[in-house]
This record gives sequence, C-alpha cells and structure tokens, in this order.
Amino acid sequence: MFNRKAYEMGAAPNQIRQIFEYGRQQSRLLGEDKVFDFSLGNPSIPAPEKVNQSIKTLLDTESSIRIHGYTSGVGGDLLREAVAKNLSERFGVNAGMENVFITCGAAPALQAVLVALRTEKSEIIGIAPYFMEYKAFTEANGSRFVLVPADMEKFQVNIPALAEAVSENTQAVILNSPNNPSGAVLTEETLRAVAKLLEERSAQYGHPIYIIADEPYRELVYDGAKVTFIPTIYRNTIVCYSWSKSLSLPGERIGYVYVPEEATDSKELFFAVAGAARASGHICAPSLIQRAVAESIDCMPDLEAYDVNRKLLYGSLTEMGYDCVKPDGAFYLFVKTPGGDNSVFCEKAKKKNLLVVPSEPFGVEGYFRLGYCVSKEMIERALPTFREVLEEMQNSR
Repeated sequence: MFNRKAYEMGAAPNQIRQIFEYGRQQSRLLGEDKVFDFSLGNPSIPAPEKVNQSIKTLLDTESSIRIHGYTSGVGGDLLREAVAKNLSERFGVNAGMENVFITCGAAPALQAVLVALRTEKSEIIGIAPYFMEYKAFTEANGSRFVLVPADMEKFQVNIPALAEAVSENTQAVILNSPNNPSGAVLTEETLRAVAKLLEERSAQYGHPIYIIADEPYRELVYDGAKVTFIPTIYRNTIVCYSWSKSLSLPGERIGYVYVPEEATDSKELFFAVAGAARASGHICAPSLIQRAVAESIDCMPDLEAYDVNRKLLYGSLTEMGYDCVKPDGAFYLFVKTPGGDNSVFCEKAKKKNLLVVPSEPFGVEGYFRLGYCVSKEMIERALPTFREVLEEMQNSR
C-alpha cells in the first residue's frame, strides 16, 4: 500500500519536462544545431561574478565545518538579515529578520505557505495563465484549487471573474508577476483593484484573504516596467521568492518566504510556515549558498542578452504573422496558435524539432510558450522553421 495521490502526481506527465527530455534525445541523435528547444525556463546568462567569487573566498577562508554545517532551521542569521535589509531599502517596508524564512527555492516556499493556510474547506485561487504546479501543490496539500479565467487582452487579472470566484472558503489568491508563461507584469492599477476586492471580502467573511506573491522573476523586467511590491499596497501579502532567475542559480535551490509584520496574525502565520516546512523536510537550506547570496544580495542581473532575444523573437514572429502580447518581464513569449489548434501546431513543430510548450497546462487554450533564455544563435537558426510551420498551418485551413 502507498499514497495513491502521490502516485498519481508522480505518474502524471509534466509536459515541459517531457519536451525538454525529447529535445535532449534528439540533440544526441542529430546534433544540437538541429534542435530548437524553447521549452525550459533555465537561465542562460551566467551568475554575477560576485556570487562565484564569494563562494571561492568562503571556501578559501572559512572553516569547512562552519560553511558546510547546519544553519538554524529558519535559515542563517546573515542571509535573513540581508534579505530584510534589502527589502526595507528597496521597497520602503519595515522588514526584520524575524519576518524571513529561508527555503530551498520558490517551490518549497509555496508549499510551506499553502500548507500553513490549509483549513478544512480551504480554497486557493489561481489566475490564468498560471504556473502549472500551483494546482498540483494546492491539491496535494488538501485544498481546492479555483481557477480564474485569463484576461486575454493584456494578461492582467480578470477582476469580475475573480470577484465571482472568491468565497468564504478562500484562503489566498496566488499572483505571479512578472508572469510565467505570459511575461506580463501586473500593473499597480490591477493590483489595487485586487486589493480592494480582497479587503471588502475579508471584511464580509470575517477572516483575512491573503495574496501569495510568487516573485521569482521580480528583477527580470524591460523597457522601464515597474514591478509593484505587493505588501506596500495590501498588507495581507505573503511573498515567495527565489534567486534562481535573478542570480541564475536554479540548481542551488535557494529562496525565502517573507511574512510582513503588518499581515494579520503575522507571528502565528510565520510559525505555521515554519512548521509546514519542517513537516516536509525543507528546513536548513544549503549553508554555503546562503552565505554567498547574503554577500551578493544587492547584485542585479545583466538583462541585455535576454532583452536582445526578446526583441528578436517578438519582432520576427509578429512580422511573420504570429500574434502575441509583447512581454514586459521574465523570459517567456506567449504566442497565439495559428489556426487555433494547439495539438496540430505543436506536433508539426515537434516533427521539425522546434520544441514549444502548449498552453493548456497553464490554464489557457490556443497558445504556446517560448522560453527565450536561450542563445541568440539558436533563435536565428530557428526562425525559418517558425515560418515553415506557420505556412503549413495556413495552407491546411
């Protein structure tokens, strides 16, 4: 006997990973230059030199026992203090280290928060398009996942649909800005509308409805786009963050949960997050990378390569006749499928080793996602294939 729910999650295919593994197989057979893999959001710019230098210096100067030993379960003081100082200085909040819980990346951060908020009839709202694991995380933790249909014009929040979805059982709304998969940045106007709605419903139902701000792409924005720090406009916000994208450290698995002092029942909520992390085994994040990030926390990513790719891919595809909203952040392009049939388009593309991710797992039909965190040269080689697939779709109508 074993956990049937765990089995179902493990056996269920992850389309992104499946496509990525297919691309690896084809690259071995045909050569990497024959495969155009836009499936995975794996940073393609190097980590800032300060991160690498910090690791080298720590290894050369610190006690091996100290830098490889356990930190406190909630994280080391140096990193927690550094996060609190960084948030306070950048966003004008009053953060202290007691508000920061260090995690093994954004996924365990989200998991811990979702478990902490679980009640007998709890519901968690996701806004389409959404990172596909939100539903899996929510349901695995015993809550009900409620999907709000997308605003298909600009990929903001469909406020009337959100108002309809919020109920007395709603514990939280997950917001992801910049968004995976659309690259959209939620405007302050949108966020204030969400905050107003949740404040009204919290008062009506007699309990707080939290915003879970999933922010791994916070620093990846272009053309002067502004990412509003949601706790500055809605006090009942819980921030989940990762340095995977901003410092190009996805393999190091390091992030945090920030529970603002101003949030309702903040101390109890923080301990609930800590207890949920403890129950799942996600405590005491890797010590060496904690120290290195603490010393590099003010580093910002060099986004020039991503921006070049963004403009090249968006400009080239729209010129060909593809339709998409220009992304303001992250490193994804969300493109409307020519002819509307995603399965046909993606299969035609796959046969030419053009690997894209269909939009259905993100809660939207008729789109596909491209990760432009790849080399510019691969994009240039792939453009003729994009044109070929488009022409085949047009000729098959």
